[in-house]
Amino acid sequence: MALEKEAKRMAAEFEYSKDDLNRGVQHFMTEMREGLGKTGGHISQIPTYVTAVPNGTEKGTFLAVDLGGTNFRVCSITLHGNHTFSLTQSKVAVPRTLMETQVAAELFSFLAKQIENFLKTHHNDHFETHKAKPGQVAYFDLGFTFSFPVEQVGINKGALVRWTKGFSIQEAIGKDVCELLQKEIDALNLPVKVSALVNDTVGTLMARSYTSPGKESTLIGAIFGTGTNGAYVERLSNIKKMKDIDEKQGGANYDTTTGLMVINTEWGSFDNALKILPDTPYDRALDKESNNPGIQMFEKRVSGMFLGEILRRAMLALHNSDNSNASFLKDKTSADNDLTTTTVIEPDSALFKQWGIDTSFLSIVEEDQSDHLRITKQVLEKDLGIQAAATEDAIAIKMLVHAVGKRAARLAAVALGAVILETKRLETDGFVDIGVDGSLVEYYPGFEDYIREAFRETQGIGEEGEKKIRIGLAKDGSGLGAALIALTAHDAEKP
Repeated sequence: MALEKEAKRMAAEFEYSKDDLNRGVQHFMTEMREGLGKTGGHISQIPTYVTAVPNGTEKGTFLAVDLGGTNFRVCSITLHGNHTFSLTQSKVAVPRTLMETQVAAELFSFLAKQIENFLKTHHNDHFETHKAKPGQVAYFDLGFTFSFPVEQVGINKGALVRWTKGFSIQEAIGKDVCELLQKEIDALNLPVKVSALVNDTVGTLMARSYTSPGKESTLIGAIFGTGTNGAYVERLSNIKKMKDIDEKQGGANYDTTTGLMVINTEWGSFDNALKILPDTPYDRALDKESNNPGIQMFEKRVSGMFLGEILRRAMLALHNSDNSNASFLKDKTSADNDLTTTTVIEPDSALFKQWGIDTSFLSIVEEDQSDHLRITKQVLEKDLGIQAAATEDAIAIKMLVHAVGKRAARLAAVALGAVILETKRLETDGFVDIGVDGSLVEYYPGFEDYIREAFRETQGIGEEGEKKIRIGLAKDGSGLGAALIALTAHDAEKP
């Protein structure tokens, strides 16, 4: 019983109350407004130059490419105009030498050649006709999902800020990545125009808006997976900083007739100052030993990359507790253990290694309803090298898992709820539609339920408002979503 009491005390450190929730929503709304202003704010509120969202009636064939890491994907998406689509794709590994080359053209030439190979395989008639009679066939509009930090200054213009994920091509920094790719596409004389630079969160919003069954356009695209971020549709008149941006660029280089623009919030950096975000000793230790201390503080409490590490640190603190009556994963004799064998933690257990626990472990434990938490004990042995854990140990772990996971979901509701309230979309009669993607929201047991519970506790949403919020998975934002943004860019160019 002493262990259960101590585990309850630790789990209580992760509680995020109704008052906390509402303070968080109000602070998020404040940072949203600051981010749209001339001086900016902690939430970046980055204009994407996407000024319309689809409604499911769009038709046509578009290309999309995705450079998200060590793989490069090429897709052909045919929109059928009835909320459905067909997708053909290929994927190839990017050679390590091209990730570290000194000449940017070498990487982008490789990417262009993959597009050429894809066209030869899947659109050969179009490809051959263009080669034989240039100008006789229409160019494919292409959406370029480029999952590295860029400073976007147009729907198909963005300068690389820095490389991540093992890439290191210094020559490309500060260059327009769309221009670099287009130059190599043109060198191969391909019927392809790089029409849009795509953020995966914006792609999620677009993909959901196309496939959503309702008549309402999607308001938010959100990712809750390894990382977290959100994009939403904002009134152009509310984006005060666009005036200065337009003046610097010699005028608006986007369609202003819709009166809308999709904003990439980069909400992972919400409340880096920790004015209202919850903070435990485990959060502080994780941040201190991370590779980016002091930033992405919201993401470090919400996303799948960090939840396992928060749990690991809490478990380790419980294991190392001076409270001898609350012995955790360290019974001294088999008489202390319901399995009649002494609990043993292997010396190289993942419990002792930074990032040793994956968030999938939390999902398994959260869902475990087996007798004496048998499944939890099995995964402790398999994944963490902890043999013969007692049922009391497993119960304590389940308490901590539930606390960490539920807090993450309630924080997710802060971001979503703030956008819903700030945009005043609940004041209409229809539904508020949200597209989500990511392993956490797709696979973590009860994640959406916890979000909805938090919505019902949020002032301005409540029980009636929560019923008007529709949440749906939006798969393949980097494919379907990128194609739809390319379509938007194409339509915006029409006289």
